[in-house]
Amino acid sequence: MRSEWRVRGGGVALFASPRYKGATYNKSVLFPMGFSFLLILFLKGILIGFLIAAPIGPIGILCIRRTLSGSYALGLLTGLGAAFADTVYGAIAGFSLAGIADFITQNNFYLRLFGGILLAWIGVSIFRAPPRETKLEKTEETTIFRVFTSAFFLTLSNPITLIVFAAAFAAMGISPVSDSLSQAFVLVLGVSVGASAWWLSLSTAVHLMHHKLSDKQLLWINRSSAVMLVGFSAYMLLSLL
Repeated sequence: MRSEWRVRGGGVALFASPRYKGATYNKSVLFPMGFSFLLILFLKGILIGFLIAAPIGPIGILCIRRTLSGSYALGLLTGLGAAFADTVYGAIAGFSLAGIADFITQNNFYLRLFGGILLAWIGVSIFRAPPRETKLEKTEETTIFRVFTSAFFLTLSNPITLIVFAAAFAAMGISPVSDSLSQAFVLVLGVSVGASAWWLSLSTAVHLMHHKLSDKQLLWINRSSAVMLVGFSAYMLLSLL
């Protein structure tokens, strides 16, 4: 059974439609759109992905801190982990996957609890870390995997993002209610490109200026970032009470 996003009275509602049960897609359903329409949809997806990723929250602080520590790659990977999570939420909204959306909504408490604890642990680790990472282990495969997955799960632990994507699609006049898989695929691809573009821009800009900062300034930035991350963690955990 497939579900649909629909706009009613200025709001966004998710509901199931029996008419999709057992449905199969032929070629005309997969690719019914003209190139110009898909291009516009792709550009809208880029804009939505970029704007949703842009606000500086805990992931933005984490990306900046890891880049300032001397590793452009780890800073960028942090952002790409977040972009991948945004893509997942965009796909859930774009493809109208009601089962996954319901699971995320029903487990909102545990997702936020996990995210809050993980954020606190990262904040404490940053507070105790040196201003510049000089160890070679930061380029090891395990570290790269840890950096990417920590950002991915932190972003995924905020189910509100799913609602934000649904509202953004509606605001841009995009209706994933269509039977077109190509439309949903192009939209989600645009979201992924847009989110990745923001994190690439942020990590590159920070990397270009980090050489101008002294170790003392970097240490102050580290400590400030750690305090803000722990603050975000406390807010997430307290909101569960």
